[in-house]
Amino acid sequence: MVKKNLVNANSVVVVSGGGRGITAQCVIRLAERSKCKFILLGRTSVEAALPAWSESATDELEMKRRIMEDMTASGEKPLPAKIQKTYKSIVARKEIRETIAAVQQAGGYAEYVSVDIADQQAVQEKLVEPVFRLGPVTGIIHGAGNLADKLIEKKTVQDFETVYSPKVNGLQTLLAAVPAKQLDFIVLFSSIVGFFGNVGQTDYAIANEILNKSAYLLKRKNPDCHVISINWGPWEAGMVTPQLKRAFEERGVEIIPVETGARMLLQELMPQGGDPQSLAERPVQMVVGTPPALPTEAGSAELKQYQIHRQLSLEANPFLYDHRIGEKAVLPATCAATWAVHAIEQMYPGYFFHYLSNYRVLKGIVFDESLADEYVMDIKETAKSASGEIDFKALIWSKNARGRTLYHYTIEVRLGKSVLPAPMLPLVALSENELISGKELYANGTLFHGPAFQGVRRLLKVNKGELVMECVLPEVAAKVQGQFPVITGNPFFYDAIVQGVLIWAQYVYQAPCLPSRVDMFEQFKAVPADTPVIVELKVVSQSETSVVTNVTVQDQTGAVCVRITNLEGTISPQLNRLIGAKTAPVGAG
Repeated sequence: MVKKNLVNANSVVVVSGGGRGITAQCVIRLAERSKCKFILLGRTSVEAALPAWSESATDELEMKRRIMEDMTASGEKPLPAKIQKTYKSIVARKEIRETIAAVQQAGGYAEYVSVDIADQQAVQEKLVEPVFRLGPVTGIIHGAGNLADKLIEKKTVQDFETVYSPKVNGLQTLLAAVPAKQLDFIVLFSSIVGFFGNVGQTDYAIANEILNKSAYLLKRKNPDCHVISINWGPWEAGMVTPQLKRAFEERGVEIIPVETGARMLLQELMPQGGDPQSLAERPVQMVVGTPPALPTEAGSAELKQYQIHRQLSLEANPFLYDHRIGEKAVLPATCAATWAVHAIEQMYPGYFFHYLSNYRVLKGIVFDESLADEYVMDIKETAKSASGEIDFKALIWSKNARGRTLYHYTIEVRLGKSVLPAPMLPLVALSENELISGKELYANGTLFHGPAFQGVRRLLKVNKGELVMECVLPEVAAKVQGQFPVITGNPFFYDAIVQGVLIWAQYVYQAPCLPSRVDMFEQFKAVPADTPVIVELKVVSQSETSVVTNVTVQDQTGAVCVRITNLEGTISPQLNRLIGAKTAPVGAG
């Protein structure tokens, strides 16, 4: 049976940040509809009496003038900072009292508890008495939050804690005080900043995105509880300052009217009209508002440089257990390439990957005693065109235990302001009969890859001049992807493409082959998991020690998804002791 309304007159709802701002407005509207009871949590103390003149002085300038007069009369020096602090305190206490009065006038009931939402022990202690009188808590609305907007290079640790703690630690505190299993609903007030990001709000984006992911985890553990993280755009009230409002408007982000936002929350908890969805069907995350336009690079002629540091470990990257040469886990060359590409893409929102070029594997990264404490990626712009393309060069390096610099990979990348269209080519003519299945190639040692990389479904054609195979990559779980997630590029799929060179070398030279360079790599279309594609490899040159090929990947419509120019593999019979079939994988022909 579907429970239509999650709030009624018997409900007891704990609301963090519920005494003021947009959360308070939602509480009032919810009281009008449900007549329920609220326990409002906030840091502001309401015990001190308000000045007698505060009821009549509603204008900010008038209130500050009266505060200054009071300070002067009491012998206190009316410093601007003290006046501002006193003004904020009076306004906060007035708003909280007005919220409580509005809830009760609407037919509900509200109590306010002054407490730091991040202080777990204090919250638990202060909830005991109101819960004893009002009854068990049936729902949570987590609306607490702070802002400390600054560019990231100017943020302090305290700035971060000011923003992060009420959001993330506050949620943990609430769930420690009120077990989720007893609740009908949990509503998290997140922000579109967590979903899209915003300049000067890195800490706010992090905290809100953690709320988003926490909602999914809570729902998985408590399927009978309605859990939703609402990624609000800016409201007409709340923490949106006039400056921030202008910044949103400049990016095309509409401001949410208070009535509209409150009505959307009510529809989640007390839906009207139509058949209500079951709890299992309701979304866990919802974005409310218009997405901001992505900022683009300013087009300065100055060429910029960056340096990124990263620590790698076998434990953080479970897919490495499926990419071992002998007993040692080795970072796939495709992972190193997407590492560089994704790092550049994320620094240039609004730009799109066009191609990588001049990729060289200098010294692969092996996850053994030689693994460095830290790997460094130097990225520099090398050129900017009038049409908007930006060229980059990246170098990944580390230092060994003796302090010697080791160079691992070098790569060049181009981004542009538009997506390149996928070329269309006639479909590759396929034989009805496969020469050998992918399963057999992985089983007999021709390919050494584990499940995360087993994308070759069947080998269709192979001779000294070419190879054709069908690839279908299985879905690789996010937790398996580790530090090399699938974003715009898929290193697991790319590795399956490259495996064609290994198969070819086994057929022609009965020796393993590992990729060492790529002159050009272009991706026109992403290939989803479980989607078959045809990989055609044509040999450009070959010898007993190396092979150079051109590779084309087509989907079933004939569209080119990936094109690789001059993919070189190093052929090494010495690797036979670690990987490779002892005989050619297929018969001569």
